[in-house]
Amino acid sequence: MADRPVIKAELRTEFGKGFARRLRRDWKVPGVVYGSGQEPIHFAVPLLDIQSLVRNNGVNAVLELEIDGEQHLTMVKHVDQNVLTLDIDHVDLLAIKRGEKVEVEVPVTVEGEPAPGMMYIQDADVLMVEADVLNIPEELVISIEGLDDGAVVTAADVELPEGTVLVAEEDTVIASVSEPEVDEDLEAAAESVEEGGAEAGADSEDEEGESSEDNDDEE
Repeated sequence: MADRPVIKAELRTEFGKGFARRLRRDWKVPGVVYGSGQEPIHFAVPLLDIQSLVRNNGVNAVLELEIDGEQHLTMVKHVDQNVLTLDIDHVDLLAIKRGEKVEVEVPVTVEGEPAPGMMYIQDADVLMVEADVLNIPEELVISIEGLDDGAVVTAADVELPEGTVLVAEEDTVIASVSEPEVDEDLEAAAESVEEGGAEAGADSEDEEGESSEDNDDEE
C-alpha cells in the first residue's frame, strides 16, 4: 500500500469570518473533518501544504491529517477557492476507514481525434463512481478516435478500473461527435465578397484594355 501524505494541523476553537481572515493572513486555511458517528473536528492547516496536496493528488486526495500527534485518515471532499487569488479559503475533509467504499466524482479526460471534418463536445467533465477509498482513480479516459457524425460516448462505454463501479446512469452522455454547422448568412456573405472581388477584377481588366486601345489610337 502506498504511503499517504501526512499534513500537520492544529485544532481551532474560534470561528467566524474575522478569525478566518486572520488565519489566512498567517497563510493558514480553516477546515473541518466530518464523518458518520463522530463529532466534527475543526482545524487550521498551512495553505501551501493543502494546496500542494490537491494539486499533486487531485480533488479526491486521501491524506493523514495529524492533530496533536494523532492521525486521522481523511479524504478531501470539498474546497472553497478564492475567485481572485485562486487560493484555497476553506477545506472539508471526510473521515474514512481502510476498506471503505465511497461514491466520488472522478474527472473525465477525452483523448484522440474524431473523423476528419468532425468536431466533438464534452458533455460531462466528471463521472460518479463507487470505489475503494484508498484506490480512487485520478481520472477516467475515453477515446473519440475516428468517431463520425452522430457518434455518442456514454457512461456505459467508459472502461472502469478493477474494483470501481459506475454509479451514474449508464446513458449519461460523456461526449458527442457532429459535423460543424455552417452559418448560412456568413457563407452567403463570403460568397458575395468573392463575387464582388471577381467582378472588380474583371472591371479592372476591361479598363486596362480600353486604356491600351486609347493609347494605340493616339499613336
